Amino acid sequence: MSTPNYTRPPRATRGGVDIRLPWWALALPVLAFVALFLLILEPADAHAAAEQPAVAHLLERLEQLAAR
Repeated sequence: MSTPNYTRPPRATRGGVDIRLPWWALALPVLAFVALFLLILEPADAHAAAEQPAVAHLLERLEQLAAR
């Protein structure tokens, strides 16, 4: 039974890694970071935070139904 012959990898992979990312692979995380950073800087614009959360409202309704 013969063993397989392994050839040397191409020159680009021997010395280091040659990876090219698409433009959006960097742009999307940067855009998300900037959007979240702007929300932190302007907390007055977050109107939903002042209202009662929907989860709490749902739990109150479930409690009322269970009490009946």
